[in-house]
Amino acid sequence: MKYLNPYGLSLILLYPFLIGCVPMFTVGTAAGTGAYISEDRRTSGMFIEDEGIELKSARRIHQQFGNNVHINVTSYNRLVLLTGEAPTEAVKTDIERLIMGVDNVRKIYNEIAVAGNTSLTSRSNDALITSKVKTRFLTERKFQINHVKIVTENEVVYLLGVVTRQEAENAAQIASSTAGVKKVVKVFEYMN
Repeated sequence: MKYLNPYGLSLILLYPFLIGCVPMFTVGTAAGTGAYISEDRRTSGMFIEDEGIELKSARRIHQQFGNNVHINVTSYNRLVLLTGEAPTEAVKTDIERLIMGVDNVRKIYNEIAVAGNTSLTSRSNDALITSKVKTRFLTERKFQINHVKIVTENEVVYLLGVVTRQEAENAAQIASSTAGVKKVVKVFEYMN
């Protein structure tokens, strides 16, 4: 029996976008990705490109380093944030070089820590912190939540997005005053 590889599956899932059905899909979907894309400041094409960068990067890292590293790849408007842990400075640099070779990557922010892989408990705590920050973004109502992407690694919150300077300041202030956050790093592109 033949199985479909990840690229084949990705192609099937992206087929509606490739044949031009994106506007209907985006408007016709009230929840999930379609609604998210419609409120995102990136174009639907850029959104898909970012997803592709993340998938290709994760695959390359896994093929080259396996479970010896714990790396998160986040692409927003083709700017790539690398977080996680690598065992040595050389491996950290090798990962950055590897990802720079992925098509359409404009710039890399390498925030990989030289350390052993974090525990499941630490990663669960990071997920909880991300949820707390998102909840505060929603309750504070200072900006549209879909304009800011949140990544948390080892209690450090990274904020990405295409935002105004005021939105960036509001997001950073809210995140920095959230329980459990050690530090906030802004990885924004500014509209003004």
